[in-house]
Order: sequence, then structure tokens, then C-alpha cells
Amino acid sequence: MMALCAFLGVAVPIALAWWLVRKHKARWSVILVGAAAFFIAALVLESAVHQLVLNGPGGNAILGNTLYYALYGGLMAGLFEETARFLVMKYYLKKRVPDTVLPGVAYGVGHGGAEMLIIFGIGMVSSIVMALMVNAGQTEALIAKTPEASQAALQAQIDQLVGTKPGALLIGIWERIAAIVLQIALSVLVWTGVRKGGKWIWLFPLAILLHAVIDGGAVLLSKSVGMVPIELIVTAEAVAVAALAWLVARKACQCPAPEGH
Repeated sequence: MMALCAFLGVAVPIALAWWLVRKHKARWSVILVGAAAFFIAALVLESAVHQLVLNGPGGNAILGNTLYYALYGGLMAGLFEETARFLVMKYYLKKRVPDTVLPGVAYGVGHGGAEMLIIFGIGMVSSIVMALMVNAGQTEALIAKTPEASQAALQAQIDQLVGTKPGALLIGIWERIAAIVLQIALSVLVWTGVRKGGKWIWLFPLAILLHAVIDGGAVLLSKSVGMVPIELIVTAEAVAVAALAWLVARKACQCPAPEGH
């Protein structure tokens, strides 16, 4: 099951990007820019801020309070990822791509696809390697090679891996697919705001708010309900945001989409 998840974590975003390029003539450059923006905004800049804040004077207060952690985590994800979307679309994409909804979709596929590939696909490969070492009786050797300050965290990660049931891995695939839908929807909202400008610019702060509420809400729900109810709620939210993005983009365009788009 872990191998299946690793395969899908890599194959799904690549296949989705390939289909969008071949079927709808999207540009690879837009997809790759979306992927790069996610990496820089979420995995570099946001992670650096987390290191400063959570290891700082107020870190224990945030980590020790579920509400504070949900508010902080949701807001940081919304601010960094949506701001990256806005800046890339306004100062790079708007000057280089056609004025249709397609670039917003392509950017979202790159952004959400990179998230799925790096966090889920590559992350699952790492878990497989760790599982093989645990099954071979190499747990103590693995921990011994780890710096003392990180040994407790590694042991917790191993314990979590050992206790993970196969069905929970399938829920992980479900979660990532819902996340891609959400990332595409948010990208379309921000792209519509950028290309239309004026009164439509409110779509950018709306995207930040929606991102923060959905991410923060999932953290809060994790303390009171199981994984399946959480994913049902998040999936419903992703579909609702996708419907909103479709309606907004259609109203902003006020014309039929170009053929093939």
C-alpha cells in the first residue's frame, strides 16, 4: 500500500499536468512556475518563519494551544501561498499568457501537483525506506546515527509509521486529491482578480481567508473527529471553493471560453 501511494503521489500530478498540456494546450512553463512558487513560498520561506516563530519566545504557547496553532498555521499557509500566487501572476504570468482562465488552472496544477509530489509522493518513498529498516531490525542503528536532539522526534515518527494502518494510507491519497482541487480553485480565484483588476482584486484576500479557514479548521477538527469525517468536510469545502471559482471566472469573463480551454 505504501508503494502504491508513492507511485500515485508522483504519477497523479505528472499525468494531470501532461493531460492539461496535451488536451487543453496549457503551457508547461506556467505549470512549472506554479510548482516553483509552491516550493519557494511554502517549503523555504514559510518553513523559515516557522523555525523562527515556533522556536521563539511564543512558540510553546502556540504549540501548546490547539486554537492558537490552528489560527497560526492556517494564516501562515494562506499568506505565503496566496501571496506567492498573486505576485507570480501579477508580475510574471499576466505579461506572458493569454487572458483566459487556463493559466490559472495550469498554475494551480503546478502548485498543487508539486505539493502532492514532494510532500506525499517523495515523503512516502522516505517512509518506505524507514519501514524496510524497521522490518530488518535496524531501528536502533537508525536512531543511533541521528543527532541526539532529533532522536525523540525520529522515534515518534517511527512509532507513528508502525501504527499506521493500510486504510489510513488510502485516506492520504484522498486528502492530496482534494488538496489539488482546492489549489486549482484558489489559483483561478487569484488569477481572475489579477487579470481583471479593479473591484475584482478582492479575490486575493478572499483566497487568503479561504485557505486559512480550511487549513486551520482541519487542525481543529483533528482533535475531535476521525480522519474520514475530516476528509469528507475538507473535500466538500474544496468542491465548494471550486464551484465558487468557476462562477466567479465565468462572470468575470462574461463570454464563452475559447475552444479547447
